Amino acid sequence: MNEILFIIGDVPVRAGAALIAFGALALILLATIAIVIARSGRKNAAMAMAQAIRADEMEERLSEVLRIQNEAAGRVHEMGQALVGRQAEMARAVNERLDSVTHRVGQSMEQTTRNTMDSLRVLHERLGIIDSAHKNLTDLTTQVTTLRDVLANKQARGAFGQARMEAIVQDGMPKGSYEFQHTLSNNRRPDCVIFLPDQRPLCIDAKFPLEAVTALRDARSDEDRKYAAQRLRQDVMKHVSDIADKYLITGETQDTALMFVPSESVYAEIHDGFDDVVQKAYRARIVLVSPSLLMLAIQVMQQILKDARMRDAADQIRTEVMNMSDDLARLRERVLKLQNHFGQVNEDVRQILISADKIEKRAGRIEELDFSGETAEAAPARPELFAMPSRKLQAGE
Repeated sequence: MNEILFIIGDVPVRAGAALIAFGALALILLATIAIVIARSGRKNAAMAMAQAIRADEMEERLSEVLRIQNEAAGRVHEMGQALVGRQAEMARAVNERLDSVTHRVGQSMEQTTRNTMDSLRVLHERLGIIDSAHKNLTDLTTQVTTLRDVLANKQARGAFGQARMEAIVQDGMPKGSYEFQHTLSNNRRPDCVIFLPDQRPLCIDAKFPLEAVTALRDARSDEDRKYAAQRLRQDVMKHVSDIADKYLITGETQDTALMFVPSESVYAEIHDGFDDVVQKAYRARIVLVSPSLLMLAIQVMQQILKDARMRDAADQIRTEVMNMSDDLARLRERVLKLQNHFGQVNEDVRQILISADKIEKRAGRIEELDFSGETAEAAPARPELFAMPSRKLQAGE
């Protein structure tokens, strides 16, 4: 019993102590089990009591449900009787309503038929208009297709831009102030030149590269648009460089040349999205112009030519003004002479009027046979041979 079984720390555990400890543990375990069994018995009894109470409650509820079911059955029977009566009333009301609705539907169908016929007539007229518009649209589509075919071909597109540019120049500039396909000293031939007052031509190029613009508009993805924008920058700058190299000759041409863009929408798109290209072209002394801007430039150049012609004719104008002054002086002298003549005529007319007054007075005296009022001035002296006695005629002589 005193045999050491194991050592915990520095304390040896002997066999007797171990048996005592195990016995105590067994007693504690048995006591715990007894307590648990007692508690479980009390719980089972309580649960049985609760189940009995619940069973009573269920019976009471079941009886209540049966009572309610009987009452519901009676009410359902009463409702069935009421529904039969109401169904008869409803059938009568429905029949009346159906008769009224049938009458109204008949009238409505008649009115609808008339309205439908009117609508069909109007629709037929509009279909005729639509057919005419469709025909016009077909013709327009054919024209647009033709225009697209023209713009798809590079040479045809160049001819189209050249034709628009020539029409604008011919409408705005006088003959002799411009020339198409003029040959420069380097054997280059710009599409058009305009001769300014210093006789140095202003060159206009009408061959704008539109392939990159078309590719940019047809791009679907960001990568395609980026590639098309880069291509547009390259094509436009190459064309700007070609114009500067070919048509800007120091001392022969103007310091600036015009690049004609034959479409307002393309010009606006370049200005909105490619401002760097426009600025580089300005620095290269190449100005991009749309049809409206070219018209404006033509009007400005026309006014410049007109002012130059006026300056050139300034000496002739001065000479003509001096001649006009001499003519005005001679005209003044002649007017004065004419005034003197008019004065003499007025005097002669006054004398004539005086003589006419005297003749009128003398006629009056002759009519009255009264010559006593004659004066020496009125009756000049006559020769004695024709002298007659002065006396008043008597009546009857």
